[in-house]
Amino acid sequence: MTLAHPDDELTLVDLLDRLLAGGVMLTGDVTISLADVDLVHVSLRALISSVHTLMEEPDA
Repeated sequence: MTLAHPDDELTLVDLLDRLLAGGVMLTGDVTISLADVDLVHVSLRALISSVHTLMEEPDA
């Protein structure tokens, strides 16, 4: 689904449908430090997709 014009609205349901159909990988890093000493480091990696998309077999 492609928007015909830049002024066309994309609803939240349409956006969620696109994200689940293709899948999204989110990554991020957060470091909390004090006086240049790293106290906490958190690494985040998340895959968001529908089960149907994950279970599809790749095209040969």
